[in-house]
Amino acid sequence: MKIEMNEIGTVRPGKGYAIELRHEFAAGLSGFSGFSHALIVWYAHKNPAWDARQLVINKPYRLAPERIGVFSTRSSARPNGVCVSVAGIASVDERKGVIKLWWTDAEDGTPVLDVKPYHPCSDRVRDARYPAWCAHWPQSYEESGDFDWKSEFLF
Repeated sequence: MKIEMNEIGTVRPGKGYAIELRHEFAAGLSGFSGFSHALIVWYAHKNPAWDARQLVINKPYRLAPERIGVFSTRSSARPNGVCVSVAGIASVDERKGVIKLWWTDAEDGTPVLDVKPYHPCSDRVRDARYPAWCAHWPQSYEESGDFDWKSEFLF
């Protein structure tokens, strides 16, 4: 099956970060002002070509098993390079097609495939479960900013 996607915008740095939508997609931001967070779907364009040997990788996190499947990680090295991030919205300029973010893990120049508003009724799971090796990670986006991620990552 052949799947085609269109880049709707690009991640740009500045004071914080911004998503600059292509002109023809700017009207899609109508009504977006007022949301505090967004789901950003982006393409990991800087990753090398996919190699099937990357399905199981060496321990990427301090307490993870010695070998772990890529689908158990948020790594951008994936079979299709499609990534999703939650981002806090600083402001929205519907006319210019710009969403200013407080932070995102996508780099400058990253192609944006889609932007969706964060809705707690469908994006938050009250009773989520996780393996013991990551159960000590923050329980919210807000707590994540103060967490010592550098001591967790082994890459």
